[in-house]
Amino acid sequence: MATTRDFYNLDPSQWIEKSTTSKHVAELRTFLVEQGTFRFPRLSSGLFPAASGIGSDFEATGYRNVWVRDNVHVAYAHWLTGDAEVATCCIQAIAEFLNRHRHRFENIIHGTVDPADPMNRPHIRFRGDDLTELPEKWAHAQNDALGYFLWLYSTLIASCREHMRQIHWELIALLIHYFETIEFWKDEDSGHWEESRKISASSIGTVTKALHRLINDLQQSFPEGVKILRDCSYPITIEQLTKLHQLGQNAILNILPWECNSDSLQQQRKHDAALIFLCYPLEALSKDESDKVLLHVEQHLLGPIGIRRYLGDSYWCANYKKLLSPDQRSVDFSDDISARNRLMQPGSEAQWCIFDPAISCFYGSRYNKQYAKGKVADEVSFQKQVHYLQRSLAQLTKEKDACGPFRCPESYYLQNDLWVPNDLTPLLWTQANLLQAIWWMERSLKLREANEL
Repeated sequence: MATTRDFYNLDPSQWIEKSTTSKHVAELRTFLVEQGTFRFPRLSSGLFPAASGIGSDFEATGYRNVWVRDNVHVAYAHWLTGDAEVATCCIQAIAEFLNRHRHRFENIIHGTVDPADPMNRPHIRFRGDDLTELPEKWAHAQNDALGYFLWLYSTLIASCREHMRQIHWELIALLIHYFETIEFWKDEDSGHWEESRKISASSIGTVTKALHRLINDLQQSFPEGVKILRDCSYPITIEQLTKLHQLGQNAILNILPWECNSDSLQQQRKHDAALIFLCYPLEALSKDESDKVLLHVEQHLLGPIGIRRYLGDSYWCANYKKLLSPDQRSVDFSDDISARNRLMQPGSEAQWCIFDPAISCFYGSRYNKQYAKGKVADEVSFQKQVHYLQRSLAQLTKEKDACGPFRCPESYYLQNDLWVPNDLTPLLWTQANLLQAIWWMERSLKLREANEL
């Protein structure tokens, strides 16, 4: 078994082996913390920029800004691994931003603006230091981002109320009315990847899970919240929440395991890695549904270094930096992606690094729940947990890379036939997922050691 000093001399893919112990994983976590792998720079508001790279190319990406979705994933990782204060500070800052700009919700609810224009929607990308909106056009029609916020906000209200300065019940009620107004279960949005709008299972599933979490938390942990919501300016009832949840659930069942089953060939998508997040951390799918989604990922999206977002994805395709100038690489492509797609060579999709650790977490969570239910150890889940963590660790950057070693990229892309990390390195969302994957690995090994497996 390797000791801490051996981490320098081993390939990261070999850090987790059959002989690994929980103590060894704890040493690995300490080592990576010391190397800065899990450095999460925070803004004064408590929010996190999407990435923390350096150089003029990075600055042109706009990744110094804040995304609601990314911040929820980062905040959840902190909450799961024991830092509730950081998590609640982050989620409260998002709530404050949305509340400051609540007219975005109200205008759509009252029908005074057209929701087809994404700039009229609540903004999901903004300045994190002063909580102000960004002026440039962006694909703000992203129901998944708002669903993620509601999901984690409800979770933290139930579990960390002592850390919450204020609960924006009026905002929660407003958000529910907004989802109802746009009919989220059949609304075309730009989703996780901020591209062409379509009816997406990953977006519908995120909102549906958020509604389910809110219903459960109100009934089990905070029953007084039922009355508070009923008395809001935009009243909400449990019956209303339940109806919306069922509409979302029915829609998902009609789409899965696809991401979009539209009759339009331009919108239709059989396989999309965004569905992984319905498996973890949302746990929004049944066992059979999760197994189908992950099987599709393994069969169609798994790559040599990471996982493709979807087949034909042209974002950071081969020689991306040669084909596009810095200010062209991260612009809004939601209206017309065809020009970027023409740059795409078959099989040259970027290999993303946010997915492998999420899948490892999924199997780690499943493995731990088997024990909690007193069932026989699920060896298949454990072996998959190990496998995807090994892949995740192998994705860490090396000494030769421009950003230095032990960093978590957004993705690897082909540059002159070599896989190299893209400019969005380190990406905080990747860091958050890897941190969780290591946390789950340590828990699984402690269970095995206690039961002498």
